[in-house]
Amino acid sequence: MYYVDPHIHMVSRITDDYARMARSGCVAVSEPAFWAGFDRGSADAFADYFRQLVDFERHRAADYQIHHLCWLCINAKEAENVTLAREVISLIPDFLDKPGVLGIGEIGLNKNTPNETTIFQEQVDLAVKTNELILVHTPHLMDKYRGSRMILDMLTGDSRIDPQRVLIDHVEEHTIKLALDAGFWVGMTLYPTTKCTPDRAVDMIEIYGSDRICVNSAGDWGPSNPMAVPDFIRCMRTRGHSESAVQRIVYENPIRFFRQSKRWNFTPPTPVE
Repeated sequence: MYYVDPHIHMVSRITDDYARMARSGCVAVSEPAFWAGFDRGSADAFADYFRQLVDFERHRAADYQIHHLCWLCINAKEAENVTLAREVISLIPDFLDKPGVLGIGEIGLNKNTPNETTIFQEQVDLAVKTNELILVHTPHLMDKYRGSRMILDMLTGDSRIDPQRVLIDHVEEHTIKLALDAGFWVGMTLYPTTKCTPDRAVDMIEIYGSDRICVNSAGDWGPSNPMAVPDFIRCMRTRGHSESAVQRIVYENPIRFFRQSKRWNFTPPTPVE
C-alpha cells in the first residue's frame, strides 16, 4: 500500500530512514519548518534552514523515489523573541514560490504566551495575504486543550480564514472534536511516548470517521518513529478495517488537502487494488 507521511522532519533523519520508508510504500513526505532542538540566533540561520528545506532535502528524498514537500514559518518555540520572529517572517515570501512549498507551517502555540499569540496571528495574516495553506502546531500535554482552544478562537474569529485550507495537527482525544466541528482538517501524530499511539488513533477513527483526518509520524531529532504510519496501517488491518478505509486515511486524505496548494506539482501513483 502506498502512503504519505504528511508531517515528518526529515532534515533530522538519516538516509536509511528514507530507504525504510520507501520500502514500506511511502511515496511522499511533507516537512514543516520546526525547532531544531536549540534556539537559532539570527534570521540568517533561518534563511539557511529554508534553503535546506526547499532545495537539498528535495534532492535527498528523490534519491529514494520519495516526493518531498515542505512548509515555511518560525516555530512557536522560537516565537518568544518577537523581534527575531518578525525578521524571519519577512524572509518567508522570498521562498514561497519555490517548488514543493505547500504553505505556512507549522505555526501555533507552545506555552500559550502573548508573544507566541502575536507571532501566530502575524503568520496567519501572511498566509491569508499570500493565499497559502496553513499547518498548525498545537501544544503538548497539559497546555494542549487551552492552546488548542486559543488557536481555534483566533482562526474562527478571522473571517478571512477558510477552515478547509487549515490543518490542525497533534490532535488528541480531548481536542479532535473541537477542530473537526469547526470545519478544519486534523492530524493525529503517532509518537512513542506522547501524543497518540496507533491504537489510540484507530480508536478516534472509529469514533469520528475518516473525513478530514490524517495521521503522521512527526519524526524528528527526539524520541520518534519514522515508520509510525506503517505501524498505523498494520493496526487498522488488525482491527478489521478494509484496505480502502486505510488507504483513504494514509494516502487519499493528505493528497486531497495538499492539492489545494497553488504549487501542488506531484502526480501520485495509482494505488494497486
